[in-house]
Amino acid sequence: MARGAYLFNLGRVPYREAWELQRSLAGAVSQGAIPDTVVFLEHPPVVTLGRRADAAELHLPEGADVDVVETDRGGKSTYHGPGQLVCYPILDLHRHGKDVKKYVRDLEEAVIRTLAPLEIDATRIDGLTGVWLERPPRKIASIGVHVSRWVTTHGYALNVDLDPVVFTDWITACGLEAAMFTTIAKELGRPVALDEVRPHAVAAIADVFGLALEELPSGDAGLWPQPIHAELASQR
Repeated sequence: MARGAYLFNLGRVPYREAWELQRSLAGAVSQGAIPDTVVFLEHPPVVTLGRRADAAELHLPEGADVDVVETDRGGKSTYHGPGQLVCYPILDLHRHGKDVKKYVRDLEEAVIRTLAPLEIDATRIDGLTGVWLERPPRKIASIGVHVSRWVTTHGYALNVDLDPVVFTDWITACGLEAAMFTTIAKELGRPVALDEVRPHAVAAIADVFGLALEELPSGDAGLWPQPIHAELASQR
């Protein structure tokens, strides 16, 4: 039986604001004030550095209009920007197996199921986190998570329609020197809007994690969710 959960479909949110939102939601989920919550959004251009990132991974061109943020997620460096669908599941893993490796595999499965209705056959590659297409191997989604008191933050970033050159020209994405990156638009040979992909992503994550998602309206500036604003404020 599916478990009730909240869904927030937000627009373009600066990375630091979204990170603060995640922390607030995680506190509320941890204390049982709200159920599991899933957030979908996109970010303005930003390079995020995971706990295993190295300064040598950054080779941003001079004058590049991009923020750089050190985070508490696992992994190395990655890029977020317009045209990329980002999913932040705030889940209490007491309800999902208390197994971080399984959780990451489940996130990969959710992305694979998101792509299937678009007739993109994605897969995993042994020893590499994320979701890939094969022949030749090319990465279409990155995954990095943080778990505290068995509550998750961060999540996955699915390349929908953006120039994948940033993953190799601006950074050594995920620490992979020779990796190729791709997008849904590139694979389909046509422009693809986030709103075309989002319903598949919502359905996939609900299915994989057994969630009955209730979409709630966003709040102030399209970010703070009004129906639980008081609950979140009490956690700050």
